[in-house]
Amino acid sequence: MNYTASAKPSARIPTIVIADDHPVAREGLVAIIQASKAGNIIAKASNAREALELIDRLEPDVAILDLSLGDRPGLEVIKDVKARKNHTAILVLSMHDEQIYAERCIRAGARGYVMKTQAADEIVHAIAAVFQGHVHVSQAMSSRLISHLAGSPKGGAKLAFDRLTDRELEVFELLGQGRTTKQIARMLHLSNKTIEAHREHIKDKLDVKSSTELLRLAVLASQAQG
Repeated sequence: MNYTASAKPSARIPTIVIADDHPVAREGLVAIIQASKAGNIIAKASNAREALELIDRLEPDVAILDLSLGDRPGLEVIKDVKARKNHTAILVLSMHDEQIYAERCIRAGARGYVMKTQAADEIVHAIAAVFQGHVHVSQAMSSRLISHLAGSPKGGAKLAFDRLTDRELEVFELLGQGRTTKQIARMLHLSNKTIEAHREHIKDKLDVKSSTELLRLAVLASQAQG
């Protein structure tokens, strides 16, 4: 369901770049878009570096991004596209829980967020919505975003993960993928000490007592995302 008004049919279908590090997911999305004639797929990327290069060079109307692109966190890609003042509308298609990631992606510059568990029709509708300048999220997330914008306290205390900064959430996600401190530092272009500091902040905010417990929680969260 749209966060804004429902999208109306456009006279022109959007050009689309797809970025997903799983070949099966990429081709499945290609099949959905081609069958529905929702857009013209002009390129596909398997990692963040390829995605940014294609978006810069081709300037598609819509870029459909997975949050887990292997070589770089998806939130960083979204922020990079926004910083370059590219007109491309970003639609995030991910297994990551929208309750944790959707609002962050919208704040970073994405125009839509759809979980991969949604029906094909929802993906098609989301493509049309972001192409026309709307913001597309689920009905549940729409209510949450509106409440946040209105400053409403409805819904009680913040979820534990909401207390993490975007960078801390990226570090937590990479820990769940089995990355070491050195690997995370290299991926995020930060020092080992900075990553270690982020780990300590995450432990405090999630009320985790040890590094082993933090790693176990991160792995469980990653497995829950599929």
